[in-house]
Amino acid sequence: MSEQLKFIVEQLNKDPFKKNFNLITFDSLEPMQLLQILNDVLAEIDPKQAIDIREEMPEQTVKRMCALLGMLKYKPPGNQSDVSSFRQGLVIGSKPVVHPILYWLLQRVPELKKRAYLARFLVKLEVPAEFLQDDVITDTYHQYEELVASFKIYHKECELLRTSGFSTAEIRRDIGAMEEEKDQLIKRVERLKKRVETVSNHQRMLEQARQLRVEKEREESLTHQKQEQKNQLFQAEQRLQRSQQQLKDLRLAAADANPESLMKRLEEEIKINSYMVSEKLPKELESMRRTVQNLQKIASEPAMGQADIQELQGKIKEVMSQMNQLVDKRMMRNDPMDDKLTLYRQQASIISRRKESKAEELQEAREELAAAERELRQRTSQGQTSDGEEIIRGDELKRLVVKLRSKGTVYKKKRQEIAELKAEYGVLQRTEEILRERHEMVQQKLQTVEAEKGISGYSNTQEELERVSAIKSELDEKKGRTLDDMSEMVKKLNSMIVEKKSALAPIIKELRTLRQQCQELSQEYEEKKAQYESCTAGLESNRSKLEQEVKALREETAQEENRYHYINSMSEIVEMQIQRAAEEMKAYVSSDPQERKKAIREVYMKNISEQELLGKKLREKQKIVRESHGANMEQMKMWRDLEQLMECKRQCFIRAQSQASIGQVIQEGGEDRLVL
Repeated sequence: MSEQLKFIVEQLNKDPFKKNFNLITFDSLEPMQLLQILNDVLAEIDPKQAIDIREEMPEQTVKRMCALLGMLKYKPPGNQSDVSSFRQGLVIGSKPVVHPILYWLLQRVPELKKRAYLARFLVKLEVPAEFLQDDVITDTYHQYEELVASFKIYHKECELLRTSGFSTAEIRRDIGAMEEEKDQLIKRVERLKKRVETVSNHQRMLEQARQLRVEKEREESLTHQKQEQKNQLFQAEQRLQRSQQQLKDLRLAAADANPESLMKRLEEEIKINSYMVSEKLPKELESMRRTVQNLQKIASEPAMGQADIQELQGKIKEVMSQMNQLVDKRMMRNDPMDDKLTLYRQQASIISRRKESKAEELQEAREELAAAERELRQRTSQGQTSDGEEIIRGDELKRLVVKLRSKGTVYKKKRQEIAELKAEYGVLQRTEEILRERHEMVQQKLQTVEAEKGISGYSNTQEELERVSAIKSELDEKKGRTLDDMSEMVKKLNSMIVEKKSALAPIIKELRTLRQQCQELSQEYEEKKAQYESCTAGLESNRSKLEQEVKALREETAQEENRYHYINSMSEIVEMQIQRAAEEMKAYVSSDPQERKKAIREVYMKNISEQELLGKKLREKQKIVRESHGANMEQMKMWRDLEQLMECKRQCFIRAQSQASIGQVIQEGGEDRLVL
């Protein structure tokens, strides 16, 4: 876990994050800050995630992060397989949930950037089936799928161009070099023109040289055409040979294509495939699973030290010695019939090994056949694209017409035969129905007779007994054959075992002496190894002490160098201050008024006097403003009242004008009159 945190802190302190964390500050972060850092890392991978998580709801944040992590194919560790607990930990910013995500993301940032970029274009939209019934939506969806496929092709071409080694800088350098060569060639041509102009008949000579160049180019094009025609001829011969071979193979296949051979071949293929599916592939899958489990177990165990490795080696040696002793005891037995099932087990193991080896050979042959077929298809497609369509000549066309006519007559005959067979099939089907009805009637009569006699079910029992007896006789014959074969095999195996034992007896004696020598050498090896390890341990301890001393001395020299540079810089600063103080004293004591004006004291005194005069003026101005403040406010109020009065008069004038234009109502003597 500490290594994981170190890696996360190192990556966050680098570009483009630049967080300036250490292990303590990173471990003491709040859950919200930890989630913000996770969001920043996700934003570096996908710029759409660059938002402040304080501005959105926690459910939306978790939903967005889970969607992106699912798109990036992140799988939580084994103890976080529960999706609800993983989401809950992500909501509260739990360290056991966020730290593995950061470690996984920071390990593969470039790869995840590429995956996030591609996911924007390659993750297909899920359109419901009922919407796809519309023709417009279906056409649009097909266009969308075509665009996705074209994007895949263009992206692959772009990646090939990026990895092909060509760069813009190299291309620019090549262009610059070619432009320089072009300028040099132009200059050389101009120099040659100047030199040729002095020669007599230079125009005629230039014309002859031009014609010579044209003829050479023509000769090169003719040789190129000749080579192309040779290649086309060779390819045509190859196609002819392939066609002849295919014709030969088809004829051979047609000669052997009878129903019995085809059924036999299909039965053999079915047996082979059933063996592959039921026995070989499950064994391979189980062995792979065991290997994966062992690797996971080894990966989950803590790191082993030298003592653990030596202990395991000792256990392995003990087990190997016990195995060797058991093998010796078994080989020295004189009675081969102690275990009667041993021979059958050996025979079964030999047969199973043979079956496995033959199955592997068959699988390899199938893979080679598939590869050869793929290569053949590629070659044929390349040949078609390079050569174009084949032109059928007159003789070939006549042969094709004859073939078509013969096939047409054969087709008519076969069609007539099929019609006859269909008619016969109908007759036979009707006959079968009639016979089935008669059989049912006979069975019913038989059952009634049996019921009358009191022996119902007698016919069915008789048929079942006959069938069982037939099966029993077949099994007895098979058992007799297998027992004879097994007895012969046992005799052969016993004789072979006796021969092998007699042949292995001297080898076992030699093996014993060699084992004694091996034990002596292993003891000597262990002693030498212990001496070597003790020596190396002493040297390693001395080396570590020296390294620590060297490290301490280097740190001390670095501190002393820093201190020296600090004192040196401080002394330079103090010297500069002393020099400035001396110059100031010299200017202040000097009798020259110009020099005295340059002194800092004089400058500061002048500034102080100016600021005092300015403050005095501002205070006077403030006094005047305070004295006139009341009168000014009263005058401002009067102007505002005047403004309101004028606005009121303007409104009255506008209203009077509008009434005068419309008319005037006069009330007089209880009557209302309108004056226009």
